[in-house]
Amino acid sequence: MEIRQATAADLPQIMDIFEQARRFMRQTGNPTQWGPDYPGLALMEEQIRQGVCYVCTEQGRVEGTFCLIFGADPTYAHISDGAWPDEAPYATIHRLASAGRVHGIAGTCIDWCGARAGTLRADTHADNRVMQYLLEKAGFVRCGVIRVADGSPRLAYWRGQTTN
Repeated sequence: MEIRQATAADLPQIMDIFEQARRFMRQTGNPTQWGPDYPGLALMEEQIRQGVCYVCTEQGRVEGTFCLIFGADPTYAHISDGAWPDEAPYATIHRLASAGRVHGIAGTCIDWCGARAGTLRADTHADNRVMQYLLEKAGFVRCGVIRVADGSPRLAYWRGQTTN
C-alpha cells in the first residue's frame, strides 16, 4: 500500500469512499455520526488545497482516505469525563475511511500518521464501535469526551510516544 497526498483528481473516489463509509456506519449501528452529506465536497476540496488530505492506494486504486492535521485542534481544547495525558504538540487524524475492499487500511493509515507525529489524537462517535476497536488496537487510549462544532459528543482518543 502507498499513502500520498490527495489531489483534486482523487475527489470522486474520496467522495465514493465516504458514501460507502456512511452506509457501513448505518449497517453497524452508527446512523448519526456522519449525516447524509458529511464530509461534503467543499470541505474535502479545502482539505486537499491545504495539503492535509491523504489517500491510501493499492495497485493505483484509492482504497482509503484520511486527514492528518498538525497543531492544536479547537475541538479538543475542552475535554470532559477525563483528561488528555499531556499537552505535547500533536496531530489529529480526521475522516478516516476505507472503501472496504482491502483489509488493514485503518492500521496502515494510523501507523503512517504515527511515524510523522509523536503524539496523535482522534475522536469518534459512541456508536462507532468499529472505529473504537481500531483505535484501541492501534494503541490509542480513550481519554474522555469532546464536543464537535454542532455540540454533539465524541469519544476522545490519544496515542503518544509511550503507547506505540
